[in-house]
Amino acid sequence: MTLANGLTYLAIPGPSVMPERVLQAMHRAAPNIYSGELVDMVPHLVTQLKSVARTKHHAAIYIVNGHGTWEAALANTINAGDTVLVPATGQFAFGWAEMAQRLGINVELMDFGNRTSFDLDAIEQRLRADDAHKIKAVLAVHTDTSTGIRNDIAALRKTIDAANHPALLMADCMASLGCDRFEMDDWGVDVMVAGSQKGLMTPPGMGFVFFNDKADAARDAIDRVSQYWDWRPRVNPGVFYEYFAGTAPTHHLYGLREALQMIEDETMKGVWARHAGLAKAIWAAFDHWGTDGPLEVNAADPAIRSHSVTALMVHSEKGTALRDWCQTKTGLTLGIGLGMADAGAPEWHHFFRLGHMGHVNAQMILGALATIEAGLKATNIPHAPGGIVKAADVIADLA
Repeated sequence: MTLANGLTYLAIPGPSVMPERVLQAMHRAAPNIYSGELVDMVPHLVTQLKSVARTKHHAAIYIVNGHGTWEAALANTINAGDTVLVPATGQFAFGWAEMAQRLGINVELMDFGNRTSFDLDAIEQRLRADDAHKIKAVLAVHTDTSTGIRNDIAALRKTIDAANHPALLMADCMASLGCDRFEMDDWGVDVMVAGSQKGLMTPPGMGFVFFNDKADAARDAIDRVSQYWDWRPRVNPGVFYEYFAGTAPTHHLYGLREALQMIEDETMKGVWARHAGLAKAIWAAFDHWGTDGPLEVNAADPAIRSHSVTALMVHSEKGTALRDWCQTKTGLTLGIGLGMADAGAPEWHHFFRLGHMGHVNAQMILGALATIEAGLKATNIPHAPGGIVKAADVIADLA
């Protein structure tokens, strides 16, 4: 017998659940890419994207995943042979650093581990020591999807300023845009990258690079930027196809239009508050379960926990057993542990993640948590019973 038939729930940290409104908006015949509705609607989409990013500056759309946005940001601002500083609190900082290295950029990596946020004093000390200002940018991940660590980007900007350093501040908001509070202009972020498939509730395939005038001025010093990666035609196109350096991602744009309208209707502050409230309910359940057993939220300090993804550990191979049970027996798909242990090591099975980003509400989260509590029991993972009650209490107080 299976209890998994019916609607499944993909509770991984992206791609996230897509609203029916987005799916229906995409279910249409191919549009004219030379004139008409598609061409007319894109400038407003760009304005809405900038509103979500909280910037009055520039937004470029690329037909890429998150890795593509990393390359686009670097290609327009950093020359081969230049140096960037990368503070790391999980796998995705390492990924951006590797991207930079493959472009011939020198990388200074500051690894703060998988369970803590940035050591701002150490970063300030390093920047102060860079008298020649060889470091051209600081590449920082806002929420690392692998660890669930949420870094303080506003404080990082203040750290760079305190060191009186001219480095650009670049932020990866793949897992946080449209989920966690982010204020690009108010926080002094020069470049921000994000994607369509998480808080923006649209299928994977579009990436966004937001940048201010300081970052665009760095573009003047770049030796060579390919036609595809160059962000200037994309933000100031002479003809429509220059938005995308070719054919537009037509159906993605229709889906994105609907998703952005949903965000606008809820308001950005409303979206942030919903994610924060649901995250508190999730933490209440997991923290309670962990009082009598090995289950732990990876980020022990709630102040640095992401509002869009929670990374967890059970200190045994039963992490994989729990994921398998939830998926095969109930239709709930949890995320694998990512970057916490080598894929071939037994410890790889100790970790899992719960994505709670984008199109999620209280009944979805309570259902997922109740399923996890059943899974903890079914897989014989020691835990304190009643975590779902703790989560329900949080929801009751918030609603």
